[in-house]
Amino acid sequence: MLASVRSATLLGVDGHPVRVEVHVSGGLPGYTVVGLPDTTGRESRERVRAALLSSDLEFPVKRVTVNFAPATLRKTGAGLELAIALGLLLAEDHLPADRLDGVGVLGELGLDGSIRAVPGTFVLADALHRSGADAVVVPPENATEAALVTGLKVRTARTLAELHACLLGEEPWPDPEPPSPPEEPLDTDPLDLAEVRGLPKARMALAAAAAGAHHLLFAGPPGTGKTMLARRMSTILPPLEPDEALDVTRIQSAAGGRPPDRLVTHRPFRAPHHTATTPALVGGGSRRLRPGEVTLAHRGILFLDELGEFPPTALDALRQPLEERVVRIARQAGSLTFPADFVLVACTNPCPCGLGGPACRCSDQAKARYRRRLSAPLLDRFDLRVRLAGPTPGDGPGETSAETARQVLDAVHRQQWRLRGTPWRRNAHVPAGALGILVRLEPEADEAWRFVIEDNMLTGRGAARVRRVARTLADLRGDEDVSPDDIVLAASMREDVP
Repeated sequence: MLASVRSATLLGVDGHPVRVEVHVSGGLPGYTVVGLPDTTGRESRERVRAALLSSDLEFPVKRVTVNFAPATLRKTGAGLELAIALGLLLAEDHLPADRLDGVGVLGELGLDGSIRAVPGTFVLADALHRSGADAVVVPPENATEAALVTGLKVRTARTLAELHACLLGEEPWPDPEPPSPPEEPLDTDPLDLAEVRGLPKARMALAAAAAGAHHLLFAGPPGTGKTMLARRMSTILPPLEPDEALDVTRIQSAAGGRPPDRLVTHRPFRAPHHTATTPALVGGGSRRLRPGEVTLAHRGILFLDELGEFPPTALDALRQPLEERVVRIARQAGSLTFPADFVLVACTNPCPCGLGGPACRCSDQAKARYRRRLSAPLLDRFDLRVRLAGPTPGDGPGETSAETARQVLDAVHRQQWRLRGTPWRRNAHVPAGALGILVRLEPEADEAWRFVIEDNMLTGRGAARVRRVARTLADLRGDEDVSPDDIVLAASMREDVP
C-alpha cells in the first residue's frame, strides 16, 4: 500500500514543502529512506518503530520504503518523523485515507511516542500553507508559533496515540495553549543617550546611522565613549515595519532557541565576541548550513566591539554582505542565500595598546600589523568613520534617546516618501547609478561635493557614501534640499582610521 503525507523541511532560514511517501509491500522485512535525507532522517527507523509500539500501534514487519519528495531537495532534521509514522498508519489502513487531506504534519518522535518540538515551525508552517495546506498538526510547544501564520488552522497533540485517536474521531482535539502575556523585561541597566556627555559630532553620526542605515565606525583610545555610544544606538532605532517584523520573526524561528510566540517588535542588536569565526559571523558549517550573526542581525544592528581584534579573514568576509545585503554560502552539501540587511556599527582602538598618539607604547611593527587587520576595502565600506577624543569636564548631557528617536523617525518617514515606488527603503540603500535622480544636489551643493571628492581623494564608493550621508543629514534637519554644509559635515565624518 502507498500513502502520502504533507510535511516540510528547513534549509537555512527558509521552509520547503515535502511530500513524505510511504510504501509498504511484502517481501523480506526492511526499512529504506530515500530522497536526500541527512543522518537524522536515515536514523528515523528506530524512533518511528519505538514510538508506534509504545503507542500500542503496529509497526509493519514488511518491506517499507520512505521517499522524501522532491528527491533533489536535501532534507534536514527530525521534523519529518511524525509524517512517516502517520504515513505507515495510512498505508496499513489504520487511518482512513482522507484524514490528512489538506493537512501538514510537523514533529519529532520520542521513543515513548511523545511528539517533540522542532525548530523553525513558523517558516515550516508558512511553507505548508503556501503549498496548499489549510491545517497543520504540530507539537504543543510549537502551536503558538504556527498560529502566527494567518489563515492556517493549528491542531496539536502531545503523543502519537492521542493524535491517532483524534484523527479517528475517538477523542476531541485538545485546545492549543493560549499565548502567554508579554512579560515586561526587568531593565537593570537602562540605556539613554542623555548619559553621554559632549561628543556632538559622534552623536550626530549615531543619529545619521540610525536614520539612513549607514555603517558606522568609531575610533579612539579607551574611555572616550565609543562603546557607550554604540550600545545606545538600539534606543533610537525606528520601529520594525510589518514586513520587517515578519522577516525577523522567520529568522529567529529558523535559528532555533526559544520559539517565538508573537511577531518580533524590536530590531535585533547582535554583539558577537571578537573570537567569533568566519562561519559564526557570515554563516555556513560543515554538516548543516546555518545562519551567522549577519543574518541574525537582519533589519537591525551588528555591533563589533574591538574591531581590530577580530580575525582578518572574518572581517574581510563581511565585505560582500555589506554591499549586497545577502550572504551566499556555497558548500559541497549545497548552496544557500541568507538575508543580511543590517547596519554595521564598530569600535576600534588606534593601536594595540589603545593609547595612540604620543602616549603610544607600541612598536612600529606592531602598529603596522594592527592596521593590516582592517583592510582598505573594508574601511571604505563604512559610510561614517569618526575619531573620538572623549568629553571635556565642562560638557553637559545631550538630548535624550526619546528626543533623538523622534528626530530619527521623522527622517525615516521623509526617506520613505522620497523613495516610494522604488525597491529601496533608506538613503544607504540607493545605488550609485540612481543617486543623480533620488539624491539631487543643487549647484552649490554639487560644487561642494566635487570639491571634497578632489580634496580628500575619495574613491567612487567613498564619493557616493558622502552624498548619501549628506542626504540623511538634510533629512534629520527636515530640509528638502542638501546644503553645502551637509556635504562638508558628511565628508568630515569620513576620517582616516585607525
